[in-house]
Amino acid sequence: MNVSVENLAPCKKLVRVELDAAAVDAVLADITKNFQKQAALPGFRPGKAPRDMVVKKYGAEIKDEAKRKLIGDHYRKAIEEQKLKVIGYPDIEEIQFDHGQALIFAATIETAPDFELPDYKCLPAQVEMKTVTDADVDHALDLLRGHHAKFETVTRPLANGDIAVVNYNGTCEGKVITELAPTAKGLTEQKNFWVETTGNNFIPGFAEQLIGASAGDKRTVNVDFDADFVTRELQGKKGVYEVELVEVKEKVLPPVDDELAKKFGAESLEKLRAGVRTDLENELKYSRSKAIRAQAVQVLLSRVQFDLPETAVANETRNVVYDLVRQNTQRGLTRELIEEQKEQIYSVAANNAKERVKFAFLVGRIADQEKLQVSQDEVVRRAQQLAQTYQMPFDQFVKDLQKRNAVNELYEQVLHEKVLDLIEKNAVVTEVPAAK
Repeated sequence: MNVSVENLAPCKKLVRVELDAAAVDAVLADITKNFQKQAALPGFRPGKAPRDMVVKKYGAEIKDEAKRKLIGDHYRKAIEEQKLKVIGYPDIEEIQFDHGQALIFAATIETAPDFELPDYKCLPAQVEMKTVTDADVDHALDLLRGHHAKFETVTRPLANGDIAVVNYNGTCEGKVITELAPTAKGLTEQKNFWVETTGNNFIPGFAEQLIGASAGDKRTVNVDFDADFVTRELQGKKGVYEVELVEVKEKVLPPVDDELAKKFGAESLEKLRAGVRTDLENELKYSRSKAIRAQAVQVLLSRVQFDLPETAVANETRNVVYDLVRQNTQRGLTRELIEEQKEQIYSVAANNAKERVKFAFLVGRIADQEKLQVSQDEVVRRAQQLAQTYQMPFDQFVKDLQKRNAVNELYEQVLHEKVLDLIEKNAVVTEVPAAK
């Protein structure tokens, strides 16, 4: 077997393989014998038909099977001989194949990039000096109280923190809003609509212009739709609303006591406070870990440059585009708006994909360097976590993975996490004052 390798582009090679005619004929002869043993031709017992008749009837099948075997076996041998790290599937072209002739085929392949692994330990990162305070716990308890708040109708004027129950009609540029934005029916007219006066609920600036009004009062409210407002047709424009205040509702929070604690499954207020503090400390720990990892990975990526396989980047770009489109759809963006932003979405996706692919190769090299391995038990635990996250029965989740040939993705995810753990553990972390 003669093998030659030609560089077509970074991470892309053409492997040309030539096998002499004697080796080709030997494989053809072996496969012909196998067909002859199994062939059942009229007038002959199974396996007793003459070779010539078998070749005449099954010649095309014999050649196809021989070709598959010869190319498959010798492609693998050529890759091993040349010590090539192939990514994905080869594009194989048959150049010459027949009885009494040498087999010649060429395989276009993508290979893993060759680079010198940079120092991946002692990577710098900064984190803010933060601790969970009593004030943090009190704020979290106030949020929990909000889950059991009651809204009582009051006869006084609307104050900050109240709920305004309103009827409204909206226009923009002198036109009913649905004339500009046909899908924005909810922004055009509502009856008995609840608007909280704190924060920027509904449309920024809407609720605060109702402060001081009493039930039955009518007001004209002027608003500015932000440049990134969810309804594209209204972005950067001004709106005018004719509003009637139907009711004023006061938000009444339950007291912070043992009864509140019991509503959240705690024996006492003391136990609830302790549980809330633990949750906040875990959140802080997670945020710290996430910040260290993100910064360390960016430093690592900046320390080495190498070419990336085009197919790997293209595949990952498609994955990122899918994720971005799904996220934007969940945020309420219409298909039309997503289509208008497709170039921007693709640009962001391409950059993210390159970083992901680059880091994936770094993960593989670091894992090899550190001799990190993934056990079957670790993969099973990862599958159980994902099944729980997606609220799927474990057996069904595993079947779906097998159907998509995605079991190997779990190995990669666990290995990825192990490398991130290693990077975080060895990072040089500097604490800085928390931003005010």
